[in-house]
Amino acid sequence: MAIQVGDKLPDVQVTLATPEGPIPTSTGQYFAGKKVALFAVPGAFTPTCSAKHLPSYVDKADELKAKGIDEIVGTAVNDAFVMAEWNKQQGSEDIQMISDGNGKFADAIGLTFDASGFGMGTRSQRYSMVVNDGVVEQLNVEAPGDYSVSGAETILGQL
Repeated sequence: MAIQVGDKLPDVQVTLATPEGPIPTSTGQYFAGKKVALFAVPGAFTPTCSAKHLPSYVDKADELKAKGIDEIVGTAVNDAFVMAEWNKQQGSEDIQMISDGNGKFADAIGLTFDASGFGMGTRSQRYSMVVNDGVVEQLNVEAPGDYSVSGAETILGQL
């Protein structure tokens, strides 16, 4: 069953993708005590993710922070090196990328899909959420192949 508004995020091992290299952490530790705008994409460097999804958060970072967001976090079922490079090339210092390299976080929150037909294996669905001290306050899950409710504009309207 997929995570819902009001649910606490499961505590899963993930990796922060930083310019200094991968830093292991857990979702329980990382999301504690802060209000986070979290967005997930099926894959770094993929067309919609790079042309629309990530840029919406880059463009709206200041507005999100002005409305009480402490951190903006992007995640995907990609390794930390790919996530760090994607952020370096197309993101910003306002965004922290979290690598869910083995898909354990996406699976734990029930938001995976089978992208084997595209040679990508199991991936995260496209979504966004507001997480406050580890608890989901807003959740916006896209229909397969769609990009209409998970951008930064939606989150801004929900704050």
